[in-house]
Amino acid sequence: MMVWKGSGFRVGTWSIDSLTGRAGELVEALVDTEVDVGCVQETRWKGSGCRFFGAQGKGYKLFWMGGKDRFDGVGMFVAEKWMDSVVKVERHSERVLILKMVLDDSLINVLTVYAPHSGKPVEEKQNFWNELFHWVSCIPQNEMVVLEGDMNEHVGSNFVGYDGTHGGYGFGDRNADGSRILEFADGLNLVVCNTSFMKQESKLVTYVAGSAKSG
Repeated sequence: MMVWKGSGFRVGTWSIDSLTGRAGELVEALVDTEVDVGCVQETRWKGSGCRFFGAQGKGYKLFWMGGKDRFDGVGMFVAEKWMDSVVKVERHSERVLILKMVLDDSLINVLTVYAPHSGKPVEEKQNFWNELFHWVSCIPQNEMVVLEGDMNEHVGSNFVGYDGTHGGYGFGDRNADGSRILEFADGLNLVVCNTSFMKQESKLVTYVAGSAKSG
């Protein structure tokens, strides 16, 4: 899980490999970690909708978007105290969902994103990032953007050429998909927050297969 903290507002993200039968467990985790908006990817739910989970006072409203089949899918759990702050829901695809919320006197756009994985065709990946760039660039510059999700990339530890976008911390070497997300973030003046903090290697590595590691 990643948590973004600003003005007492916490956003977390999970890639869950199916939401079916796990919503209650996720709500408990959200309550325990005091997360206000929990982004989820790979829900494997069809269609779209919203539904309340949990007990009154400690519940969350789930907004989700899936495809025709039980593949991919994204969603967002919004804490009960923030439900009335949601002013717009944009369900662009089973890979991108955007919530616009009012926080005090500001507007914040929270995106949950599930990028095509490494086995997908290059054209599909490029189309995804081009469309996402368009949607984010349409958000007014005076509104905050928090983009969370499973990017299926590896930005590595080298920040040369992306000073201000890559914070200088990371693991291993950058792959082609990592370059793509850095170009995306740089073009929109966004920061890859996970690279802004020094972490132990065990917390940077997300995949291990024998001697191979990636983060």
